Amino acid sequence: MEFFKIRKDIPFMRHALIFNVISFATFALAVFFLFSRGLHLSVEFTGGTVMEVSYSQPADVEKIRGTVAGLGFTDVQVQNFGTARDVMIRLPAQKGVTTAQQSDKVMTALKAGDPQVVLRRTEFVGPQVGEELAQDGLKALAMVVVGIMIYLAFRFEWKYAVAAIIANLHDVIIILGFFAFFQWEFSLSVLAAVLAVLGYSVNESVVIFDRIRENFRRYRKMDTEQIIDNAITSTISRTIITHGSTQIMVLSMLLFGGPTLFYFALALTIGILFGIYSSVFVAAAIAMWLGIKREDLVKPSSGKKDENPNDPNAGATV
Repeated sequence: MEFFKIRKDIPFMRHALIFNVISFATFALAVFFLFSRGLHLSVEFTGGTVMEVSYSQPADVEKIRGTVAGLGFTDVQVQNFGTARDVMIRLPAQKGVTTAQQSDKVMTALKAGDPQVVLRRTEFVGPQVGEELAQDGLKALAMVVVGIMIYLAFRFEWKYAVAAIIANLHDVIIILGFFAFFQWEFSLSVLAAVLAVLGYSVNESVVIFDRIRENFRRYRKMDTEQIIDNAITSTISRTIITHGSTQIMVLSMLLFGGPTLFYFALALTIGILFGIYSSVFVAAAIAMWLGIKREDLVKPSSGKKDENPNDPNAGATV
C-alpha cells in the first residue's frame, strides 16, 4: 500500500555527513544533561509510601490528585487499579516524617471530601527496592540491545548490526536526555516506553536493510550510495503510513490519557520521531561508512549454465 510513488531517488546519503554531525551534537548534549542534571526518578526508584484506598463510588482521580498535592507533597502518583473505586497513591519519602504520619495526613484530607473512603493498605517502599528496580531495568535494556545485535548479525551481517544498534542507542540516549534536561519524572512506565522504542526503531532499520539487500541483488550497476538512496526513497510511503498511524495513537494518549499516561506517551512520541530520523540518517549512513557491499549479502554467481542471466536474483543467495 502506497500513498504516493517517488519516481526519482532522493540523494539522502549525499547529505549524510551533515545530518550525522547534527545527530552527534544532539547525542552529546543528551549525555551532558544526563551527567550534569541526572534523571528525576519517581517513587518507584527512590522509595516512599504506597497507599491503597477504596471509595463507595467511582473515584475522581483528578480531585484526589489535587487534594494530595495541596498537602505539600510533590511528585505524587495517583491512579486507579483493579476497579474504578480503588485508587493507589504513591508519596515520596520525607525526612523526619514516618509512613504512618504521611498516610494519616492524606486520609484526613480525603475523608474531608468523602467520609466513606477506606484505607485498604499502606506500606513503605524502601530505596533498596528502588535500587533493585533500577538494576533490573538496566539489565532488561542490556538484554534487549544484545538480542537485537544477535538478530541483525544473523539476518544480515555484522556491519548492519553495529549500525542499527548505534542508531537505536542514539534514540534511547536522546529520550533520556530530554527527561534529564526538563527534569520530567522517570518512572517504570517511562522505562517500558524506552524499551518499546528500541524495538520500534529496529523495525524501521530492518525494513530499510531488507530493501538494501534486495537492491544489491536487483541493481548490479548501482554503487552503494545509490543503492541506499533507492532503498530509503522506496520505503518513504510505507514509513509515513506506519509511523503516522502510530504517532496519532500515541498523541491521543499524550493529550487525553491524563497524568498517568502522560510521560509514557511523551517518551514514545520523542522515540518515534527520532526513530524515523535515526533509521535514515544514522543507521543507513553508518552502514555505508562501515563499507557494506554486495558481497556481504549476495554470493557471487556459481556460473552454472542453467542460470538465467536476466534474472536479477540469479546466483544471489543469502
